[in-house]
Amino acid sequence: MFADALNKAADRVAAHFDHILAQMDDVPVVQAMAHATRGGKRLRGFLVLETARLHGIGPEAAIWPATAIEALHAYSLVHDDLPCMDDDNLRRGAPTVHRKWDEATAVLAGDALQSLAFELVTAPEVGRGDLCAKLARTLAVASGAQGMVLGQALDIAAETATAPLSLEDITALQQGKTGALIAWAALAGPRMAGTDTAPLAAYAKALGLAFQIADDILDVTGDTATVGKATGKDASAGKATFVSHLGLDGAKRRADELMQSACDALSVYGEDADTLRDAARFVVARKN
Repeated sequence: MFADALNKAADRVAAHFDHILAQMDDVPVVQAMAHATRGGKRLRGFLVLETARLHGIGPEAAIWPATAIEALHAYSLVHDDLPCMDDDNLRRGAPTVHRKWDEATAVLAGDALQSLAFELVTAPEVGRGDLCAKLARTLAVASGAQGMVLGQALDIAAETATAPLSLEDITALQQGKTGALIAWAALAGPRMAGTDTAPLAAYAKALGLAFQIADDILDVTGDTATVGKATGKDASAGKATFVSHLGLDGAKRRADELMQSACDALSVYGEDADTLRDAARFVVARKN
């Protein structure tokens, strides 16, 4: 079952974080790093481990990039929660890092998690030096000003724009902010195996957009206790979202269409990719 596979991946990533962080000094910035990496679905780490399995790469090698992408994702959330960004008090049902410690510790913990991601993805256990270099370079592109950071910058700029973003603008923004790291995670398996990335690239593009549409839906329909973070913020800020453009029912239909596109992209793998198909279904049906 998908739930079992996701939970097993989450447990592996959590154990690897514990192992890595236990080797560091027990100081506030490391404590904050540990706090920031607890909880969550670990979907990105799951995608690394599952696409690696699909291509004959075992967890002893794949756990390093799986933990790396979760470290980088955690850094992005720590910084995104800061007062100068989204100014959130709650993340994954717990106080955000700058609330539990302070803003300086949150900035430094995020910085350290970003650095840790590249330390992990280039660990000798991952494989050859040229493979590590490829994973590190593609992670840098996905997370920087051509990917996630660009999406975040466009999102912030939209808050003070004179006109709301178009549907096309939102789609482009989210392909960076949310989709870039999901795509990197999904492509880790074929990259490690040196095989064709096209099927999983198509899968990840649809999956990432479906994930963001589901987030927009949860901001309207979810509650803080279940979602684990503040809800209703987009509407109160007058922010353009997939829901504001398509309506709630239209956004749900679009998410379902993308889920089906993601599943169809996996046809080359046959039944061996059923867990990834279940992941796409989970993304549009999730409650948090």
